[in-house]
Amino acid sequence: MWSKWPDDGIRLRKPASVEAYREMLKDDIGYHIFVQYLFRRQWFDLKKYCNDHGISLFGDMPIYVAEDSADTWTHPEVFQLDKNRLPKAVAGVPPDYFSEDGQLWGNPLYRWRSLRLHGYGWWVERMRGMAELYDMIRVDHFIGFANYYSVKYGMPNARVGKWIKGPGKHLFMKLNKDLPGLNVIAEDLGCVNDRVQRLLDWCGYPGMRVMSFGFGSGKENRHAPGGYPANSIAYTGTHDNDTVLSWAEHADKDTLDDAKKQLGFTDIKDAPEAFVKAVFACGSDRVIVPMQDLLGLGGKARMNLPGTTGGNWLWRMLPGCLTTELVLRLISLNKSNNRG
Repeated sequence: MWSKWPDDGIRLRKPASVEAYREMLKDDIGYHIFVQYLFRRQWFDLKKYCNDHGISLFGDMPIYVAEDSADTWTHPEVFQLDKNRLPKAVAGVPPDYFSEDGQLWGNPLYRWRSLRLHGYGWWVERMRGMAELYDMIRVDHFIGFANYYSVKYGMPNARVGKWIKGPGKHLFMKLNKDLPGLNVIAEDLGCVNDRVQRLLDWCGYPGMRVMSFGFGSGKENRHAPGGYPANSIAYTGTHDNDTVLSWAEHADKDTLDDAKKQLGFTDIKDAPEAFVKAVFACGSDRVIVPMQDLLGLGGKARMNLPGTTGGNWLWRMLPGCLTTELVLRLISLNKSNNRG
């Protein structure tokens, strides 16, 4: 981690030290520049091929960066860091559905007032870079732009923290001005209060509806089937959720009975197919279904368990899983629901 480098000169990016290390490590630096050049060339070849065949690339942009990232090292003025470049406070969310201790992400928080004074330049360039790579950008943790959860650096969990107002529409006014036509999808999961909803309405970005959140708590639940607005993206579950089959296996009786009643299945093993049919038939303009749910896989295929480190993002689809039968099923679902 660069913040623990023993040489203060390079850690604090003093010009003389930067020049000395640039000369000392010029071969390594050149190698990594070349690798990045190759990656970008191959990426944009792939993107052109996809676009030429009517396929859009949908990328994910985390709202925060890592403490040991190049961003925090090269632009410490953007983040809430002390004179030694250590975070003063870090990001997370309070106790919720996923964790009784909350989620202590540990990412440095932004100095939003300073960013506003400087025209949000860092954010404009970040979004410009994302717009080059992707046709659509899912902005992670959109609620953090309305209000973000701040936890003092060094705390063992996220139980104790405070909500602070974010930049709100001022940031997005700047993005709209400098990057017109930006195609954004807002990940509006979590503590969606009035301030978050007002910001989302003002921006006009589509939000998210997750069907596995929609049962057992009545029709007022924004994720309950039957009430999804057109300007939204519907999911059976996201990368942070258990697979539908495992969800059904572990859901309490009342919640599972509600899902069975609303979606018309009786056997737990039929839950994935029922969920997939339901999201395709919903009112959302776009639908995303994790491959694990299309394949009807259990909990071992789960992608990520929020609040944990290690053992995540390991599932891979094996060769042969995308059968002709599955392709024809997807074509039928799209046609029968007027989705292309």
